[in-house]
Amino acid sequence: MRSIIYSTNGDPSVLQLVEREIPEPGPGEVRVKLAFSGVNPTDWKTRRGGGPSGAMPFPEVVPNLDGAGVIDAVGPASDDANSPTFAVGDRVWVYLAAHESPLGTAQEFTVQPVARVVPLPDAASFELGASLGVPAMTAHRALTVAQDGPTRLSPGALDGRTVLVQGGAGAVGNAAIQLARWAGATVVSTISSDEKAQLATAAGAHHVVNYREGDTAAAIREVAPQGVDLVVEVAIAQNLELDQAVLAPRGTVVSYANNGGDQVTLDIRPHMGLNTRLQFMLLYTVGDAALQAAAEDVTAAIEAGALDVGREHGLPLTVFPLADTAGAHAAVEDDTVGKVLIDVTA
Repeated sequence: MRSIIYSTNGDPSVLQLVEREIPEPGPGEVRVKLAFSGVNPTDWKTRRGGGPSGAMPFPEVVPNLDGAGVIDAVGPASDDANSPTFAVGDRVWVYLAAHESPLGTAQEFTVQPVARVVPLPDAASFELGASLGVPAMTAHRALTVAQDGPTRLSPGALDGRTVLVQGGAGAVGNAAIQLARWAGATVVSTISSDEKAQLATAAGAHHVVNYREGDTAAAIREVAPQGVDLVVEVAIAQNLELDQAVLAPRGTVVSYANNGGDQVTLDIRPHMGLNTRLQFMLLYTVGDAALQAAAEDVTAAIEAGALDVGREHGLPLTVFPLADTAGAHAAVEDDTVGKVLIDVTA
């Protein structure tokens, strides 16, 4: 099979197209013939050496956490009676494939434990399946940790609540808008251009605010006079003062990235007065229960027709062939708007 590998950390040039043996699934594992691989910022950061140890976790790594395809082999059953079961031919999406494993999704086949494999509804495209893992599961977690809020998403779960999505044109922001809208929230999103305003609106945001024009806090308060209950935050170092200015009492700010800086300072008394909850999150360490809940709720949203990709849903797709995985990684590093995918069959 064709695989993209790297054996040393570095820029996209370390990625190589090679031929490797097709792996065999072990107990509790399945082999997926991949159609698309999704590229996320965490993929290039890990490739550059930004993982927990800062070093290569394996002598050779196939990058990328997310993907979608069809199961073509099933390993022996595991001892876990609660483990999901799959059959050859099942359409699936895969998440955290390259986490603590050398077998990511930038190759024609990947072997994964069944816990990281999720049924893909028949109506869903493989492009959507490969776009789900990191963005949609991060968005789900962000929407389910608020004080007084739900721990699961479904229609009506966020009724009466206002969600502010900072950066609604990004992949996580897009998923957060779609999932929050499906769950009944009023959604406000900040954007930086007319084009991104169109994307956030296409995703389902009720209101968009250009943070480069005028008084952003006043504009948000105009459409959410009682304040926002939950902020899905991509750049807390830059935005926490704004978040505090628009939060409702007992509001929650969920930070899932460090865009704009690695350190944040805050005024304690205003947050005490609001009973603010500051929640930091990283998908790798949310725990199995949270991952399973996210996989189930995201799949339910897909089945309901509430979550999709493409420009008409606010997330343009940029697709590279497998041989140009380096180009795909570079595109994500360069902040390409929308979602970057690799067509593994091309």
